[in-house]
Amino acid sequence: MNRHDIIVRPVLTEKSTQLREAQNKYCFIVRPNANKSEVKRAVEETLNVKVESVRIVNILGKEKRLGRFSGKRPDSKKAIITLKEGEKLTLFEG
Repeated sequence: MNRHDIIVRPVLTEKSTQLREAQNKYCFIVRPNANKSEVKRAVEETLNVKVESVRIVNILGKEKRLGRFSGKRPDSKKAIITLKEGEKLTLFEG
């Protein structure tokens, strides 16, 4: 798997903004079959930063209904990246 294929998109929510500002943690949606070492290598090589730790969260898709029809949103995987002291991503800045 290519390193550019592992990271799908950044997560831009209120909770992820608070993590970024207070604890220097960044959230990304990653491919469901990616593991911690692959995510760490992809972030370091693609975004040119030093990663301290990676945490992975599996997110189950919600059940949704529209009238009598029911469906399900797709499952996803979220990676919470902690950068080393002094490192910063300009990707999220204004």
